Amino acid sequence: MASDGFLQHKCVRWRSCFGLRWQVLVLLLYFSHIISGQIRYSIPEEMKKGSLIGNVAQDLGLDLKRLRAGRARIVTGESVQYTELKTDKGILVVSERIDREQLCGDVTPCSFSFEMILENPMELHLVTVEILDVNDNAPTFQQNDLELKISELASVGARFTLATADDPDVGSNALQNYILTPNDHFVVKQHSNAHGKRYAEMVLQKSLDREEHPRLSLKLIAVDGGNPQRSGSVNIEITVLDANDNAPVFNQSVYRATVMENVPKGTYITTVNASDADGGLNGLVHYSLSKMQNNVDNVFDIDKTTGFISLVGQLDYEKDKKYEVSIEATDQGGLTDSSKVVVDVIDVNDNVPVISVMSFTSPVSEDSPLGTTIGIIHVKDLDSGENCQVSCSLDQNIPFNIKSNVRNYYTLVTGAVLDRESVSEYNITVVATDAGSPPLSSKRTFHLKVSDVNDNAPVFPHGVYNSYIAENNSPGVSIFTVTAKDTDSNQNARISYILEDSDVSGTPVSVYVSVNAESGVIHAVRSFDYEQMKQLRLVVKAQDGGSPPLSSNVTVIIFIQDQNDNAPQVLYPVQTSSSEMVPRSADVGYLVTKVVAVDVDSGQNAWLSYKLQKATDRALFEVGLQNGEIRTIRQVNDKDAVKQRLTVVVEDNGQPSRSATVNVNVAVADSFPEVLSEFTDFTHDKEYNDNLTFYLVLALAVVSFLFITCLVVIISVKIYRWRQSRILYHSNLPVIPYYPPRYADTLGTGTLQHVYNYEVCRTTDSRKSDCQFTRPCSQNVLIMDPSSTGTMQRMQNEKNILDEPDSPVEVSLLQF
Repeated sequence: MASDGFLQHKCVRWRSCFGLRWQVLVLLLYFSHIISGQIRYSIPEEMKKGSLIGNVAQDLGLDLKRLRAGRARIVTGESVQYTELKTDKGILVVSERIDREQLCGDVTPCSFSFEMILENPMELHLVTVEILDVNDNAPTFQQNDLELKISELASVGARFTLATADDPDVGSNALQNYILTPNDHFVVKQHSNAHGKRYAEMVLQKSLDREEHPRLSLKLIAVDGGNPQRSGSVNIEITVLDANDNAPVFNQSVYRATVMENVPKGTYITTVNASDADGGLNGLVHYSLSKMQNNVDNVFDIDKTTGFISLVGQLDYEKDKKYEVSIEATDQGGLTDSSKVVVDVIDVNDNVPVISVMSFTSPVSEDSPLGTTIGIIHVKDLDSGENCQVSCSLDQNIPFNIKSNVRNYYTLVTGAVLDRESVSEYNITVVATDAGSPPLSSKRTFHLKVSDVNDNAPVFPHGVYNSYIAENNSPGVSIFTVTAKDTDSNQNARISYILEDSDVSGTPVSVYVSVNAESGVIHAVRSFDYEQMKQLRLVVKAQDGGSPPLSSNVTVIIFIQDQNDNAPQVLYPVQTSSSEMVPRSADVGYLVTKVVAVDVDSGQNAWLSYKLQKATDRALFEVGLQNGEIRTIRQVNDKDAVKQRLTVVVEDNGQPSRSATVNVNVAVADSFPEVLSEFTDFTHDKEYNDNLTFYLVLALAVVSFLFITCLVVIISVKIYRWRQSRILYHSNLPVIPYYPPRYADTLGTGTLQHVYNYEVCRTTDSRKSDCQFTRPCSQNVLIMDPSSTGTMQRMQNEKNILDEPDSPVEVSLLQF
């Protein structure tokens, strides 16, 4: 309906307690993409809360789902909201009591307007509700009693202005007629002022006679045209005065004056003048304000003797643009005349524009296209003419524009591309300025937040990082930390670190290192060996939590630092067959041989130095500190031993340093046969070292200790047996001989077997030992008597000792 651009009239019969019929006029006019339509409804005043006004959804052609999805709401801009929108039914109902007289006063027709706003997309519908008057007010007089003093000489046809009744209703329900109670002297005449308001005058139709009727009591009834009819009345008490021939007469029937609405109290308005042809007291005229207009005496005042009219109240053009003040001139005889003063109020620019927010959307996405509507405002100025013409602008250089599509309605739209990372929020100040002189303005600030979209990838400060770690590290140790920054916010700025898949010599890089997804700390998964791997190159990806996620990569090169974890290795001379010969004619500096060693470490850990640790003759040889060359330092002579043994230490420069030793055998001779015999034994001597002597001494000490212990035990057992035999010898008990196991009486000389075989174990080159050993005996014979069992046991123990295998020395069996 809104898009067709035509008017549709819809009559709706209203059934209520008032029994009235009213029509609903729907006026839908297509304005723009924001102003979609206009509807006008007419309803009577004083409807109950919840009463139906109209079906907005049906009249606008809107679906109920559209009302709910668009968050339909009404905005009045007033302090009281008389209507309510039921979005679930699409109807408009009364939410507050509506009093037409309170809302509009005398203005007809009476209506109020508001806007219905829908979002997504933005729509604005103007709704006007006309309030129809019902006869809910009776005409009323400001006074219950009215006293008039009329001379008995008043001529027939004399007019007397009466109090005016006030009826807030309008139209046929307003004041329609005045009725004067029947009497012989007066009739009522009705008139209307410029505003169409009725007032009454009482006209004398029969001369008064004070002597016959000094006082008259009448009643004036004001009746409206409503159904049922309502009325109000005032009592008129007339006092008939003595003769006064001439009534006061105003020199003008209408006085006019103009005044600015902002003039202060006491400002002169105009002066009225009336004259009376009578003389004396009857010619003295007093001026007064009539009661024809309510509350006039609160705004204006008249001097009763001079007719000087001044301002005693506050003028407001927005409330009353014109005043009609009725003036009465009364002489001392009670004769009167009336006139009126028309005061036109001139508007001044005394009202600032009022900015009302119809709709405002915050936050707005930073990727919103140009021209996106973020708010609708309404500007209203209560002044008139140029003073109410308002223009809106923005007081800052910000990426927003303000546009006006409909009078007094403005839209805030984006004027440039938004970037939350540059500016995350704006304070948009709208300035509304009228065209008055001087112009008045008002401001309204809107706080707009810009919501983030994932338009920035994480960024590393550098493209390549170098890190160092010493070899032989503990697994799990932290190597390096990579950190990326994302200028987005919230989830879009949450960064996860991921180790990219790559191979190192065919092995996945994840075997060597791992990356903490939250902190970006790179940990070693295993221990590194510099000799196997000098450096490790890996790629770490930083990925944010946006949708879709954005990422960036950084290369990390881990350099493995060498530690002194390898001792030098001697390549030459070979230990198994190393022997050098120096002729006795060798001069000083003769090169005997060169010790060649390597260290698989690097740097200073691989710098080797050579030192002579031990030598048979230190005064004969020296070793080059850097090159390992063994040279003679003096002339070789005949006294020098043929066999020379050198121990060379090869030491690296690490901290702590590591070393290796090599034994170099040197023969000092002019020919090979000369040293052949010496070198026969020399091949065995090359395996000796100082530790051999220590172990031989230790073995001898242990054997000696065991021998002494056994000897003490044997002696103790022998003494014990001897004492037992003595006890048996002196007793009378028979002696039963005891024969130990394996006893044989072959030769009648003992109980041991004839031959004992012993295995003899010797150390290498034991013939060169300082200890001399006897050869084992093949047979040992013991002669024992009956009391020699202790000796038998001792010999058995000694045999067990000698039978032990792998004995380090050779022992012979002693004969007891």
